[in-house]
Amino acid sequence: MTDTVRTGARAPAMDRISVSGLLRARETGVFLALVVLCLFLTFATDGFLTSINLLNVGRQISLLGIMAVGMTFVLISGEVDLSVGSNYALSGLATGMLIIAGWGLLPALCVGLLTGMAIGLINGVLSTYGRLPSLIATLGMLSVVRGAALILTNGQPVTVNVRNGADPSVLETFSFIGQGYLFGVVPMQLVFFIIIAALAWVVLSCTNFGFRVFAVGGSAKAARVSGISINSVKIWAFVLMGALSAFAGILSLAFLPSGQAGRTGLGLELDVIAATIVGGASLSGGEGTILGTILGVLIIGVMRNGLVLMGVSPFVQELMIGLVIIIAVGIDKWTTHRRA
Repeated sequence: MTDTVRTGARAPAMDRISVSGLLRARETGVFLALVVLCLFLTFATDGFLTSINLLNVGRQISLLGIMAVGMTFVLISGEVDLSVGSNYALSGLATGMLIIAGWGLLPALCVGLLTGMAIGLINGVLSTYGRLPSLIATLGMLSVVRGAALILTNGQPVTVNVRNGADPSVLETFSFIGQGYLFGVVPMQLVFFIIIAALAWVVLSCTNFGFRVFAVGGSAKAARVSGISINSVKIWAFVLMGALSAFAGILSLAFLPSGQAGRTGLGLELDVIAATIVGGASLSGGEGTILGTILGVLIIGVMRNGLVLMGVSPFVQELMIGLVIIIAVGIDKWTTHRRA
């Protein structure tokens, strides 16, 4: 049975080694769609294909990408997390409030990340030992965490600056991780996204934990028979999602040092799930790659950037992103049905 699970989990990676497997890969279709979209925007706008705009796109997709990396693990394990936007808000605002209170940067960052991980842990426990569908558990946590953020801030905006009590040296470093540039060119947010995506690729593709995530999402029964702790794997996937949501929220506050609990991260979970599914992750579990997620994030980010450059109304932008979500989920369900 162990051999069966191992074969099932590793088969997609082996298929992609061959040319025919590459042509069938979901990532190939997403990549081609991205190329077509970029070509269209190159001719339809004047400023799309410039280094400044492309780096700007890289910065714009970074926070979404960091969260989508975490969602990739959750979806592959066969679960979903709707609380990421609220987690993003609470963890980021909590970190900012600690900095205003005079805390050092490292302790404040640690508390922010631990807050996100704690939320992920609760989601994981509710979805496993609590036997609640993750859709329901995390939907409830979405409101609980958002309410906690409102209570913590008393519904008031949190602005991190010297006037509110932040130490100037701490504020300088905090601002750099959100607003700074590596070598004066590459936005730090993009640098963090690249590092996190690379580490996630290693974990998902080259470690036992990555194998277990695929095994649990592909067939929980087979994974259980082979000795894999299903609950443990799913809980760790949620904890990772929580940590990355918190980190993205912290980077967001470092970039724009003001936020409000009622608005920060509102609806962000939809973009995160959409980008991950567009990249090839399945709502049914057992499928997904970090490369596909990166491509999905790029599709969403390039589309938003292009629509802005073309002067399309923000309302129409939301409509089009919604259509992308519907089409992506439809393709996922259709391909899953065909394979069955």
